[in-house]
Amino acid sequence: MFDRTHHTNEQYMDIHITFPVQQWFCTSKGELTHTVIIHDVSIRPMLALSDAQQMLVETVRDIAEREFAENAGSWDGEKPKPNLETLAENGFLGVSLPEEYGGGGMSEFEAILVEETVGRVCPDTAYALPDMGAPRAVAMFGTEEAKEQYLPPVCAAEDHLAIAISEPEAGSDVTSMNTRIEEADDGELYLSGEKIWVSGVEEASAAVVWAKFPEGLGTVIMEFDQPGVEIQQHYENMFGHTQSQFHMEDVHIPQKNVLTRGPEGFKEQLKSLNWERLGNAALCNGTAACVIDMALAYAQDREQFGQPIGDFQGIEWKLADMAKQIQASRALKYQIADTARRENQAPGRLETSIVKLFSAEILEDVVSEAVQIHGANGYQQGHPLEYFYRFARGRRIAAGTDEIQKNTIAGGLKEQGLPHLV
Repeated sequence: MFDRTHHTNEQYMDIHITFPVQQWFCTSKGELTHTVIIHDVSIRPMLALSDAQQMLVETVRDIAEREFAENAGSWDGEKPKPNLETLAENGFLGVSLPEEYGGGGMSEFEAILVEETVGRVCPDTAYALPDMGAPRAVAMFGTEEAKEQYLPPVCAAEDHLAIAISEPEAGSDVTSMNTRIEEADDGELYLSGEKIWVSGVEEASAAVVWAKFPEGLGTVIMEFDQPGVEIQQHYENMFGHTQSQFHMEDVHIPQKNVLTRGPEGFKEQLKSLNWERLGNAALCNGTAACVIDMALAYAQDREQFGQPIGDFQGIEWKLADMAKQIQASRALKYQIADTARRENQAPGRLETSIVKLFSAEILEDVVSEAVQIHGANGYQQGHPLEYFYRFARGRRIAAGTDEIQKNTIAGGLKEQGLPHLV
């Protein structure tokens, strides 16, 4: 699939890669069909990775190109469970979750490498990776009993953990949520309230639920088969994903399922959201790379006025702007992740809000320009770009809206100003 030529500076190398790109087009009868075109390119990687990290990326990319490419862009909101099972069988599902609970035992940096690598081939599969969502919170804050119960099935692609934050009357303003946990005289905990827009409920055994304890906000693990849990309604969003609304009435929460509790504990929980924002950036970057690969292949193959449309300066400028945006976002993301890795702590709120906002914005721009390059071909229902366009729009809402990210950025600037170089 690829070969390498080392240079005198061992941190960098030229890589020759052969990768498949699916080209979709309409037949004369208006039917949507596609072909797979093989493109050879010589590139210089943007990162100086260790040998182990290079092997990780190459192996995951090879699996993704062999196993995921054929059905990429066609899942229509369905969870790509066969792909997750393939990753689990090869030891690449939950790479940053603890090894003793079935994960890979690597850092979040490696998880971000995997998410972007998979996303460049199949964004649906990257979206379903478990490293940065509810399993991350369980791994960071869960009791030993909770980790032993919930993480191994996730890492084996046998279960899913949802995360429930939004309520009918409390979305971005989490402090106004009404879901509460009452503590009985005997110390037992009972959860009551309502959650909405929760993804993955249909295939999840449990959810990490945000709620108010008497002393402040906290998080617990709630199992859906517990008495008092009622799934009220399922919604299908623009991307085709199912999101659910459920009601909880005096649902018993064992002490082993408490993750964080009270102001100090919840501050720690918020740190896991910084990793989630960085994971969102990796997903957006991988999807944007997938899209520019499609646009470049189409521009080089599609001919008008006696030449490939990619030879017209107008199309060249579109591709250049797309590449500029993607590379800037990727560089920012990896700089943040590498700093967090070296300092052995979660990334900061300011920088992760910046990269989450920027990566989501540029993804929508890149997909829009890719549709423009494809013209009527890319505007058809059933074309992957139409699908990715709907997916891209959701990235500016999920895991914190653009507006909340901007508020967070402005608040951080007012508190400490723009960070210095050193």
